[in-house]
Amino acid sequence: FGRLTSGMVVPHGEPVRLRELIHPRLEPEIAFLIGGRIEAPTTVAAVLAATEAVLPAIEVVDSRYADPFRLPDSVADNAGAARVVLGTQPRRPSELVDLSVLGCVFRRRRGIETAAGGSVMGHPAAALVWLAEALSARGEGIEPGSIVLSGGLTASVAAASRGVVIAEFDGLG
Repeated sequence: FGRLTSGMVVPHGEPVRLRELIHPRLEPEIAFLIGGRIEAPTTVAAVLAATEAVLPAIEVVDSRYADPFRLPDSVADNAGAARVVLGTQPRRPSELVDLSVLGCVFRRRRGIETAAGGSVMGHPAAALVWLAEALSARGEGIEPGSIVLSGGLTASVAAASRGVVIAEFDGLG
């Protein structure tokens, strides 16, 4: 896991400044806005109960390494985290279909991919169950006000200058 900071959030509709990045790639994700603290042990149902809202998101993953690197090194220094664009229509999980079947259409210049929320560990909230377990080993939990990304619903695609990507989610925009 990595950490998101407020400086990584790109306002909806604004361009991502690729010149600030090295190897940017894009992937559609479901973002969870946390309303109540989540600690391990937990369940998908408990995560959903603690979720204030979900939003559509596109994560911009990147690497600070120009040369080959080991995944543990990248994760250890938060090097893969770059930017995130959040949708503007937050919804409570109870207002949506089961998130495991929530559909996503990911459009880009060279094609379209489709996926469902279950592409992430069987249910996107399962990623938060995993995160709560990982954080508990450090004496931490997922704090209220946090935004947590589910993980990519599709394979990531390379970002292109002047390119446009669109992630459309059922019920989320």
